[in-house]
Amino acid sequence: MSLFNQILDAVNSPEREASSNQLGSILDTVQQLGGNYNTNSSNIQSAMSIVGNFTRSALKQKRDRNGMGEVNQIVNRYGGNQANSQVLSMLFGTPQLQQMTQQISSRTGLDARTIQMLLPILVPMVLNLLKTGNSKSAARGMSNAVTQNNSVVDRFLDADGDGDVDVADAMMMSSRFLGR
Repeated sequence: MSLFNQILDAVNSPEREASSNQLGSILDTVQQLGGNYNTNSSNIQSAMSIVGNFTRSALKQKRDRNGMGEVNQIVNRYGGNQANSQVLSMLFGTPQLQQMTQQISSRTGLDARTIQMLLPILVPMVLNLLKTGNSKSAARGMSNAVTQNNSVVDRFLDADGDGDVDVADAMMMSSRFLGR
C-alpha cells in the first residue's frame, strides 16, 4: 500500500485525525509557497519529496535509538503549516542540511538562499502530512497518544522496505483526490 493510500485510509477512518481539510490546507500552503518564492508548485513538491527522504532517514534514526514514542512526539510537536526552524536542528546536522539544499537546488533550480528559507516550512509540512495517521485520542492530547500506532508514520518509515513512500507522489494523488 502506498503512502497516499495510507493517508486516504486515515481520511476515511473515523478513528484517525486526517481530514480532507487537512490535506487541502497542506496543498494550499504548497501553492502559496510557489507564489511567495516565485516558483511553481511542482518545484515545491519536488523539494518536499527530497525533504521527505531526509526526514524519513532522520526519523528512522530517532526510532532506532529511542523508539517510536520519540518519533510520534516529533511529528505531533513540529507537524504543521507554519515555519519552525527548531525542527531543522532537531532532525538534521549541517551535512544533511547541505546535502538536502544541494539536491533541491539541482532538481528544482532554486538557489540555496531560497531553499534555506523554505526548509523551516517544508519539514513541518512533511510532518503535518504524517500527522494524518494520528488516532483521534492523540489529537485530543490523551496521555498514551505518543505510544499509539500512527499508520501513516509506520508507512512513511516503510517497515516492509519496499521504498514506496514518495511525498511528491502522495501530494499529487492528494490533489487529484481533492479535485484540484
